[in-house]
Amino acid sequence: MRRLLTPLLAVLCASSLGACGDTLQDRPISHNVLEGMISAPFPVYWLGGRFRDLAITEALHDPSGAYVVQYGNCVQGGQGTCTPPLRIVTSPDNSFLPGASVAQPAAPVRGVPALLGEDGRAIAIGTGPVVVDVYGSSPALARAAAQSLAPINRPASPGEALPARLPDTGYGSTPLPSQRPTAVAPLG
Repeated sequence: MRRLLTPLLAVLCASSLGACGDTLQDRPISHNVLEGMISAPFPVYWLGGRFRDLAITEALHDPSGAYVVQYGNCVQGGQGTCTPPLRIVTSPDNSFLPGASVAQPAAPVRGVPALLGEDGRAIAIGTGPVVVDVYGSSPALARAAAQSLAPINRPASPGEALPARLPDTGYGSTPLPSQRPTAVAPLG
């Protein structure tokens, strides 16, 4: 009997522990990324620490200069790939509005034109010197997020009118620090 119970107990323990594990682990939000969002020279949009029962699960500053804030745990994907319920991307390069060259539905969002994609699950908003992209798991979630966005580093209230899109700020034509050649000193 003991020989039969030991393997059975091992299988039950392993399966119960596996059920509690999450293979899609959220990474802790780095304080320097949040501080970077606050001190960025352009408005960085977010929805606060929580939006509709979705907590911030990741925030990052990508090499292009954009800030990404993710809400909720991954609903699809695996290690290195994640499709969260909601993602907000603020790009300082306002010379490129995703989808602007392709005929697609446009809708005003808080007083500024916005482009809709992915059947309304993606919303691109040119506002002030930035482009804010909202990616939601449903059109209703994306639209609600677009209506509630506010910059973390500028005085504003969720729901108030967004600033009109500014002319091209030239951000895209400025080389990133990693693209600038290093100075060469003469051997001597």
